[in-house]
Amino acid sequence: MVTEAEALPGRDEALTFHPTHVVLGTSLVGPWPEGHEVIHVAMGCFWGAERIYWQIPGVHSTAVGYMGGWTRNPTYEETCTALTGHTETVQVVYDPNAVDLEVLLGAFWENHDPTTLNRQGNDIGTQYRSAIFTSTAAQLEAALASAERYGRSLEAAGFGAVTTQICAADDAGDGIFYYAEDYHQGYLHKNPRGYCNHGFCQVGYAVSPAG
Repeated sequence: MVTEAEALPGRDEALTFHPTHVVLGTSLVGPWPEGHEVIHVAMGCFWGAERIYWQIPGVHSTAVGYMGGWTRNPTYEETCTALTGHTETVQVVYDPNAVDLEVLLGAFWENHDPTTLNRQGNDIGTQYRSAIFTSTAAQLEAALASAERYGRSLEAAGFGAVTTQICAADDAGDGIFYYAEDYHQGYLHKNPRGYCNHGFCQVGYAVSPAG
């Protein structure tokens, strides 16, 4: 993992992207509707991960970007060098009155392998590491509890230990979610035959909101 001192400097100017979600028709940027919450998840290539979340009822908006590192407003090419410290991340904005956080966490654990450190399939590097960056204390508590719960089942099924980075967003690198370039936003809607290594369940079970 690159250190802050070693990371690429990046730039002060944000990358450009269309501010409206190509599928949901909602804004990609705040302010969000009253009562909505934000959680950031990283589970390998962000194209497939975003598609999983925009299909979940109760999710208001999704966006792809870079988070957990130090480079300001990094490009995709810079992030692919593993010299930014960021991981490919999906921003999920949801209404907690319409979708339980456990549903969102279940989608996370069941659609990638959280036991492979800095890797998802052929995608290798810290930019593909598994991570959950939370925005509230309750989210952090729930994420840690779900990691323990899923970790037990994964190990019982013959997988290794969970390697997922779980922390408050403010403690993840510089704490900022940097939006990716426009062509990445809603990529698999724009390119239905595009690359995706998500959409499978590692173990074949789901966790209920009650745990």
